[in-house]
Amino acid sequence: MTSHDGTNLAAEAARLGCANLVDAMGRVHSHRAHIFPLSSPDPTKTLFGPAATLAYLPYRDDLPQAEIGFGELFHQAVGDDPAGRVLVLSSGGYRNASHGGGTKLTRVAHHGLAGVLADGRLRDFAQLRDYGFATWCRGEATRWGGDTVMPYAAGIALEVAGVCVTPGDYVFADTAGAVIIPETSIERVFQEASKIEAEEAEFAAQVRDERPPR
Repeated sequence: MTSHDGTNLAAEAARLGCANLVDAMGRVHSHRAHIFPLSSPDPTKTLFGPAATLAYLPYRDDLPQAEIGFGELFHQAVGDDPAGRVLVLSSGGYRNASHGGGTKLTRVAHHGLAGVLADGRLRDFAQLRDYGFATWCRGEATRWGGDTVMPYAAGIALEVAGVCVTPGDYVFADTAGAVIIPETSIERVFQEASKIEAEEAEFAAQVRDERPPR
């Protein structure tokens, strides 16, 4: 995925890191955009791409969504051009419940998504670690969560850790946390993040040249 000037945005995001991008978002927008650190089966894999959203809600056996299941809503969420997207799963109010695992998320690998950002837990970390995509979530689960939360709607705005995520927003996550960047602001935010990086390097050089007062 590249910007108008041909920059590889995923590589540039990984180089800049979450903290610089969060600071840049603070210069461009006034709303909250940062998510505190999450867990990953492989923390060396950074996550970047436009959001495909899938909302979870508390389980109810009388609603048709209880029968629709994850697969149909997954395809609604990612659409006809899934490659490079980030599947974002809201928690449904139960962040400690399992929202999926290695078998269910095989679809993410099969359709070439960049990865998953889940506001709940996921199962099968060992299996997820072997997939090519990046996974960030609330931690590993052992118990099936289908009687606690259920996939309910795709392609809608979500709340994730106090942050509003809309379809097409850019998602970045690394070991420092995650940040949600509006699609229309992505290049401006990256430009600001590069400025912040340069400012910090200049300040660090000044600190190195400091002499103690006499």
